[in-house]
Amino acid sequence: MHQPARWGLGAAGAGIAVIFGLEVSSLDGMNPIRRTISEHGLGPDGWIFGFAVGLLAAGSVGIGVSLARRKLAGVLGTVALMGWSVGLLMTAWFEKHDWSVGPSVSGSIHRVGSFLAFLCLPLAVVLITGPWRRRERSRATLVAFGLGVCSVLWVVGIGTVVFVGTRNGLPWYRVMPLGLVERGLAVTEVAALLALGVWAATPGNRSLKPGLLAGGTAGSAANLTPPHV
Repeated sequence: MHQPARWGLGAAGAGIAVIFGLEVSSLDGMNPIRRTISEHGLGPDGWIFGFAVGLLAAGSVGIGVSLARRKLAGVLGTVALMGWSVGLLMTAWFEKHDWSVGPSVSGSIHRVGSFLAFLCLPLAVVLITGPWRRRERSRATLVAFGLGVCSVLWVVGIGTVVFVGTRNGLPWYRVMPLGLVERGLAVTEVAALLALGVWAATPGNRSLKPGLLAGGTAGSAANLTPPHV
């Protein structure tokens, strides 16, 4: 098992477990249908949520490093995966804001970080696993690719609903059950990340030639080189 991927899966799993614990413990006081996950970052115990998101971001970096070192990911896919990590760190450091009382700098940065994370992860998964979907035929790559496509559909659907709602005069945060939708998207994306990590940690995967590492996805079996020892 590749060491960075193993550490990455461990850190990401720990962060997910903490966030899940926060979700369960707050069921009595927070409506998960309307309230977003970032609500856990508010209040005196918000550092726990920030720490958990930081673990998830660090774990994602570990998975990305493993994929890059084993030449399983192209440049664009790796950059997109790092963009997901940066977005997570932005949401952890800058608190969520109540937009009904007006804008704030911290809230704006938090929102940008959320958009960056939720947009970059599906792009990263599809770019990284796309070239392997027919060549490697491993369960992890197929699962990651499928979940990546589902994440893209989530993002497109959310963007469409927000666009239609705002054109009809509704605030973007009231056009859907935001908490429920965000949790659905988050579960799909995190599952895709974990599948990507399992694939990165699996020994014996083949590497991509430099042409595909630059970000391309086309090519035949000739584009595969033997694994590095």
